[in-house]
Amino acid sequence: MNRLSAIIAVAAVLALAGCGQLKKEEEPPPPETGLVLAPVSYAALDGWTEDDFSNFLTAQRRSCERFEKQAADKSVGTPALAMTAGDWREACAALTALSDNAPSDTIRDLIESRFTPFAVSDGAEEEGLFTGYFEAELQAARQPDETYKYPLYRRPPDHIVVNLAAFDGELGGQTLVGRLEGQRLVPYYERSELEGGQLAGKGLELFWSKDSVDVFLLQVQGSGRLVMPDGSVERVGFDGHNGRSYKSIGRALIDRGDLQPGQASWDGIRGWIEANPDKAADLFAINPRFVFFRVLKGGDGPIGAQGVPLTPRRSLAVDRRFIPLGLPIWLETNWPSDKSRKLNRLMVAQDTGGAIKGAVRGDFFWGYGAPALAEAGKMKSKGRYFLLLPNPAAERVKQPVS
Repeated sequence: MNRLSAIIAVAAVLALAGCGQLKKEEEPPPPETGLVLAPVSYAALDGWTEDDFSNFLTAQRRSCERFEKQAADKSVGTPALAMTAGDWREACAALTALSDNAPSDTIRDLIESRFTPFAVSDGAEEEGLFTGYFEAELQAARQPDETYKYPLYRRPPDHIVVNLAAFDGELGGQTLVGRLEGQRLVPYYERSELEGGQLAGKGLELFWSKDSVDVFLLQVQGSGRLVMPDGSVERVGFDGHNGRSYKSIGRALIDRGDLQPGQASWDGIRGWIEANPDKAADLFAINPRFVFFRVLKGGDGPIGAQGVPLTPRRSLAVDRRFIPLGLPIWLETNWPSDKSRKLNRLMVAQDTGGAIKGAVRGDFFWGYGAPALAEAGKMKSKGRYFLLLPNPAAERVKQPVS
């Protein structure tokens, strides 16, 4: 029996004993490329003096609240960039002390005094890909009827996530998602099986939507707002997936010649489905990944991987193999709806994503509703960013990191 087979067997035994630890999100794989940092001045940040910092304090204070609850020696860094919660103490205290309506110049001066900017590359390239995401909004109901008939599901009780690093450090960052079949751990069901009846009759439905495309889109985005018939709003968030790899249905439509390149936006995909309703299920099945949800309490927005609510146009999803969550990041790219317009602003690394891989890679959170969808759906831009390290951490990496 090889190492991986042995680990899977042990994991199955532990699951039988009720010791399996369910994880909220998928751990990223170990690094494959490097992170290279070079200290720069704030003058190197294009548009630094032009950002109005609206909502930045809100976003950064949410991350600071996490750091302030942790012991000073608690690691909050990454394999590529070591940091501790103590590195944040002075900067977070200063940010918290600012007035909520502090002018931009005051916020900028404080940041310049407490953080040091570093240019980022992966050892070869300073530019990377930046995409966008948003909080989906659906028309939904608590009970099904002829209008609301497409369910959103909670995580099933037979859903098991195994963190392989608990059994072998060399497999750090790798997970398995499965279910028990007798005493064997086997892969969890694919989308076609789950939508074909594997979840039926188990009482796992959270809500019911009136639109199957909206449900699919919600699974891709991972969280969303559900508007009930009486006008009230519920929020749902990611609570696990079936362990299958994500595949783009837009790419499949292009490869088949059903849509032309540039037409595979969500509006384009929806239009194709509306014209071919009998082919919708087969199209969705191309993406075997299936997402389960939980109800989110509070009204501050979707919760990111750091465990804090995301802030529209200030929260950035990153690859946490390289970039510590909670870190301010100066982003330089272009607006999706107007490529000639610069999109340069201070973001906060507060989320991750299955497709967000690399030292220079980001996913821009636009918020919710039609305006957010319009920008997020078009965003696929080259750009770069700078990490703003709290000064105690910056002192340790003033020499180039390799």
